[in-house]
Amino acid sequence: QVQLVESGGGLVQAGGSLRLSCSASEGTFSIHAVGWFRQAPGKEREFVATISKNGGRTYYAESVKGRFTISRDNVKNTVYLQMNGLKPEDTAVYLCAATIGYGTNYYYTSSEYDNWGQGTQVTVSS
Repeated sequence: QVQLVESGGGLVQAGGSLRLSCSASEGTFSIHAVGWFRQAPGKEREFVATISKNGGRTYYAESVKGRFTISRDNVKNTVYLQMNGLKPEDTAVYLCAATIGYGTNYYYTSSEYDNWGQGTQVTVSS
């Protein structure tokens, strides 16, 4: 099991930026693919972005493509989500998740992940 801790959330005005971090508890983080998901009140959890274990492949939800960038630093056991051009509809709890990655695979369904963080709140005001 990998313990994940998200940070970097907060309150920002529409059009602003935030950078979320997902830090892992152990050095084997480099064998894990990582995904970011979000959940707004009363809504289903939705996929945001994912990155393969070596960082070579990424994939985004259409709703964030061109605005959000996922990256990772396996030396620091951390994955980042840079969020630019934030909109009120981006308001949600953002969660990171990890699963052992195979080859250059990434994963965009929540059922494929077996390690989850507690989440960090992102609120975008209009």
